[in-house]
Amino acid sequence: MTARLADIAAQAGVSEATVSRVLNGKPGVAAATRESVLTALDLLGYERPARLRQRSAGLVGLITPELENPIFPAFAQVIAQALTRQGYTPVLATQTPGGSTEDELTEMLVERGVSGIIFVSGLHADTTADTQRYEKLRGQGVPFVLINGFSPRVRAPFISPDDRAAMRLAVTHLVSLGHQRVGLALGPARFVPVQRKIEGFLHSLEEHLGLTGADADVLIQHSLYTLEGGQAAATALLERGCTAVVCASDMMALGAIRAARERGRKVPAEVSVIGFDDSPLIAFTDPPLTTIRQPVHAMGQAAVRALLEEIGGTPAPHSEFVFLPELVVRGSTAAAPVQPAGG
Repeated sequence: MTARLADIAAQAGVSEATVSRVLNGKPGVAAATRESVLTALDLLGYERPARLRQRSAGLVGLITPELENPIFPAFAQVIAQALTRQGYTPVLATQTPGGSTEDELTEMLVERGVSGIIFVSGLHADTTADTQRYEKLRGQGVPFVLINGFSPRVRAPFISPDDRAAMRLAVTHLVSLGHQRVGLALGPARFVPVQRKIEGFLHSLEEHLGLTGADADVLIQHSLYTLEGGQAAATALLERGCTAVVCASDMMALGAIRAARERGRKVPAEVSVIGFDDSPLIAFTDPPLTTIRQPVHAMGQAAVRALLEEIGGTPAPHSEFVFLPELVVRGSTAAAPVQPAGG
């Protein structure tokens, strides 16, 4: 929409020449007059020229990889509420398949003059991603905090759940129920939370079942963080004789339950399934899902506190704040079948 000088001049009560001077950044215009012209632009629905946009102290960007997995809306809600209570306006920016990338969303938020950005499960969690993008952001003077994923190369506060402890909780629970073949379904190996879960899982298998090396590695299956991904991974693990499957997300766990049922196995009588996140509504699935609860509320609050400290000029050290997860036992885990079904 092209701004018509006459419309803006009429709205602001000034001459078209004055409007032209303001829009072109020319000197010789009183501050009050200049502000009247910019306000007229806003009222008429025109976009201010980039060089005239004011840096708002009130906007904070929140970038998530997607919103289909209910854990991301849960984080967004907690963070948005915490920011609003502190007088900030949250701006949610979500990546979409074939749409905006994290870098594009970051650039868009910076152009709008945000005071800071919180990244949830972003490229900082990908060990193959170039971390220079975060150094560039720091160089632009924009404070940021990163949730779920750690990089020693990025100077910023990190907020994470203890993924290793989560796997210890899951495996200990299943072994106590008599399971000897416990599988792990999780996302691509390049992500930090995946690597940490594998470390915790392998350590627990060795501690509780004496499994090491190839005997343990065969119980790990990588896939996608989706229902279909969980189904595919669980199918492979069930074929290897697993009577229990630990999943790296609740969505994957729902896929694992589907995989078991497609093979004629009852959950939890013949196959136990554990999720990860404790997403909203997951307690109402059939059966209600046993899961590892990610402390979303505490993590979201901590992320906002750390960001506001950065904005206020008292930045937290380059450190990681790690939050303990909790095992929530519901109806998808039970004693191992006396005769484990074969693959």
